[in-house]
Amino acid sequence: MTESPATPEHRQKVEGPRAWMSAGVFSFATALAILAPFFWLGTASGHDISFHISSWFDAAGQWKQGILFPRWTEWANYGFGEPRFIFYPPLSWMLGAGLGSIFPWTWIPGLFVLVVQTFAGMSAFGLLRRTAGTFRGALFGAVAYAANPYALLVIYLRSDFAELLATSFFPMLFLAGLRLSGILNDESRRRKTIVRFGILFAAVWLSNAPAGVLASYSLALLFFWAALSRKNHQPALHGASGIALGLGLASFYIVPAAYEQRWVNISRALAEGLTPRENFLFAVTTDSEHDAFNRIASYVALFLIAGILAAALIALRNSRTSELSESTEKAFPAMLALGLVATLMMIRVTNPFWTVLPKLRFVQFPWRLMMVLAILFAFFLAVAARRAFVFSLIASVLALSLTGAYLVKHTWWDTEDVNAVKAAMDNKAGFEGTDEYDPLGDDHTDVPQQQPESKVIVEKGEPELSQKPEFRILRWTAEDRIVTVRSAAPAKIRLRLLHYPAWRITLNDQPTPTRRTVSYDAVVLVVPAGESRIEARFTQTSDRTIGGCLTAVSWLAVVLLVWPLKRRTS
Repeated sequence: MTESPATPEHRQKVEGPRAWMSAGVFSFATALAILAPFFWLGTASGHDISFHISSWFDAAGQWKQGILFPRWTEWANYGFGEPRFIFYPPLSWMLGAGLGSIFPWTWIPGLFVLVVQTFAGMSAFGLLRRTAGTFRGALFGAVAYAANPYALLVIYLRSDFAELLATSFFPMLFLAGLRLSGILNDESRRRKTIVRFGILFAAVWLSNAPAGVLASYSLALLFFWAALSRKNHQPALHGASGIALGLGLASFYIVPAAYEQRWVNISRALAEGLTPRENFLFAVTTDSEHDAFNRIASYVALFLIAGILAAALIALRNSRTSELSESTEKAFPAMLALGLVATLMMIRVTNPFWTVLPKLRFVQFPWRLMMVLAILFAFFLAVAARRAFVFSLIASVLALSLTGAYLVKHTWWDTEDVNAVKAAMDNKAGFEGTDEYDPLGDDHTDVPQQQPESKVIVEKGEPELSQKPEFRILRWTAEDRIVTVRSAAPAKIRLRLLHYPAWRITLNDQPTPTRRTVSYDAVVLVVPAGESRIEARFTQTSDRTIGGCLTAVSWLAVVLLVWPLKRRTS
């Protein structure tokens, strides 16, 4: 079951520019096919679409203010803001904002899918050209990954653009993991593989935090499997170094997100309906709408599992009559082990693991492990197509088409999602805040709408001011607010801003104590009679400084790892 070394002509066919161009064309065509319903039904209005669209708009607006890397989401909570950009990984909202800065905003949801799924197909081709053994199988698997059932579920019913982006990096990340673990021979390029793995691992974390958690556990299992099967601790050590490098590269996001959780209501991420216990396959709760979607996700998971099993059996049967490539033979057991664990973790019996293992419960939905199964789906289909290409092609096209049609039928289609958020931004009305990013002490459901930047607050039982203060807004951006107040008597002034430790509030250039509103946690301060100058600045906290320094050190490590290789090559 081994193969002879690949000839230069074969390597050129599988790895050369023409091969990548073919993969790009097929992946682009697949992404267009996925988008076909958008052209006549409108935008797929999934669960998270408003959250992502509003993030894109807010980030793009801050770029116009000169804030290149936003941290405070200005128009969340109807203009009172929230620290969403500290906790939500940056790649997806930066990509959406970047596309929206170039193309019409109504195009962006579909254009985002087109770009990401084209890249996802090419990423899968990068994995499969090394593991599937044939160019045709790698190309077939790339198309299967770009249109895999879980991607269709995310696109049509969930609109989780960040998770979609994270999964596009998964195939290349797992290829780097196979090389780093020694499952695929790569001894002569160990340093380069560590660097590649670290960058891809960081990209996943910077796209979607739940995907980062699942990638961490999945790859740890892969390295453990390699160490156990080879009876050597080197795979575990190499894997640990790659993971450490990746976490270091993403530290500018991970460190503040981890440290500043104490400043927000992060526990609301595990509110009713969002815990793993309520989202195992075919879980039943008191919420009928929740259960209806969970059934759809469960059917998709069963389809993926069935597809993996069928393709794996065909591949095993073919291996008896023909030789598998050496790389396929080595990757096969590891892929089966990953598939088995991922499948078991979606079943209720594994609830203790979801409770005990660090941060795993914040994945929320066990069926998210389909992002791992999707890789196995493409891999085993590509291997099965080695000897049964026509059968695999017809069966896959039919199955994926029926799955897509089923999901399209159960999708809520809307042409006004983007326009509604754009109108709210244009009117400076803002949008609803997020439960888990709400600053401590605030209840964002009580935050009033259509509020001015600053106003006088008169509490119950206090006399009204005989003369209303005069306000002048000198500067009001996402991270810098300057207001002057002229009042005939001392007055309480409320800013359109929620309390958060990173905000530094000064009165006449001096730090000043602040108060809070009665039903929510907006900033209130008392100004004396006469003219006063109020300044609020979003400052650089120590945790963000530490995270940035760790990222800088990690990039220095990348240079040191790569530079000796280039020097030797020269």
